[in-house]
Amino acid sequence: MWVDTHCHLDAAEFAGVEDTIAVGAAQSEVSMIVIPAVARDNFVTVAELARKHANCSYALGIHPIYVPQAQESDLALLRETVAAAMNDPRFVALGEIGLDFFVPMLTTPEMREKQEFFYAEQLKIARDFDLPVLLHVRRSQDSILKYLRRIKVVGGIAHAFNGSFQQAETFISLNFKLGFGGAMTFTRALQIRRMAATLPIEAIVLETDAPDISPAWLHPERNSPEQLPRIGQVLAELRELPLDVVARQTTANALAVMPRLGGFI
Repeated sequence: MWVDTHCHLDAAEFAGVEDTIAVGAAQSEVSMIVIPAVARDNFVTVAELARKHANCSYALGIHPIYVPQAQESDLALLRETVAAAMNDPRFVALGEIGLDFFVPMLTTPEMREKQEFFYAEQLKIARDFDLPVLLHVRRSQDSILKYLRRIKVVGGIAHAFNGSFQQAETFISLNFKLGFGGAMTFTRALQIRRMAATLPIEAIVLETDAPDISPAWLHPERNSPEQLPRIGQVLAELRELPLDVVARQTTANALAVMPRLGGFI
């Protein structure tokens, strides 16, 4: 039994085949897929998709890549939508939120400031509703952590983690799990593989980020949550653990950080 803690099943790459993908994932023993929103335009979409499939749940948030076109009114809508979603058992977290200092257009002083404003305001929403957050941390770990120290949330997941061991330890100390997926399957990804092999197993969750970050055997084709058990096999090999141990522990980790998942698994 596996949990894909991060999959954009509503992405255009899955248009028309969402049902097939969800069913195929269930047949591959992926018992839950978490679908994060990225902008106000897909708040309804991810919720409807999650309600349609027994092995899907969703998160609500504004992704940093969508911040340039976002308006402050989107934050008010997010807060209202989260308040209403608290009665929906399929709603499990706030996300995908965070900071991206990799995409050039997002690194101008103006865009950095706007990103940080949206990130901080969304952390406040998570704090106010006692929700975990799904964090986008691309080249931004230290800034992400700075705000987490200021605005206390219950925890969450640092998605697609690719920071240092020190940063990893700081996230863990703040009750965060670290998301590992397709990048871990490339033998040249030495740092990611070292972290996956040596960080506490209790701190690791698995993800696909489908349709992105395809594993080595699929790259450059579209990723899918059906690949999660094989990604888990790589983690098991890196840690020299039985596959069933990795499945049970990473599922337990996902449930620990997103307690609302417990109603379905």
